[in-house]
Amino acid sequence: MKVNRQIRAPRVRLIDHEGKQVGVVTFHEALQMAENVGLDLVEVVATSVPPVCKIIDYGKFRYDQTKKEKENKKTQHQIKVKEVKLKPNIDPHDFDTKNRQARGFIEKGNKVKITCTFRGREMAHPEVGERWIKKMCEDLADIALIEATPKMMGKMLSAVLTPNPKKRPKPQTQPSQEKEEPSPLTE
Repeated sequence: MKVNRQIRAPRVRLIDHEGKQVGVVTFHEALQMAENVGLDLVEVVATSVPPVCKIIDYGKFRYDQTKKEKENKKTQHQIKVKEVKLKPNIDPHDFDTKNRQARGFIEKGNKVKITCTFRGREMAHPEVGERWIKKMCEDLADIALIEATPKMMGKMLSAVLTPNPKKRPKPQTQPSQEKEEPSPLTE
């Protein structure tokens, strides 16, 4: 963005400090008008012929622009891919723990990659690991969609789940902390 004397166009379309369109004037006239009101001449649309320039306080303009960029960055949620690893001989209790962990990731808006790793003789029965992955996909079907079906890649079987935007869970609210009265036994 060019400011004041950085602008090289001989004629510019000018917008004054009040937002009113002045029209096409020479660069020197525009710069003189900006200096008279104590503000800067800023080229806002360089691609048009003649370029559009505006009389504004450039420092304040840059400050507002960076503030907006920071605000937009705050509101963006970057989707991360979290991984949950299983083994084909996993205990049902451990499976439930991994399932709750995956559910938590999905509820926070992240994708989940479910991976089942095979070692040694486990490679002879990949259907066991596939059953575990399918069971986890079924358990999470109420809040997630299957993005990538289970695939065998080397010694790993993996599937990817993504949050279902239609069935987004409502954030859980904490119950209000009520003051407990001291019991007569503790006094």
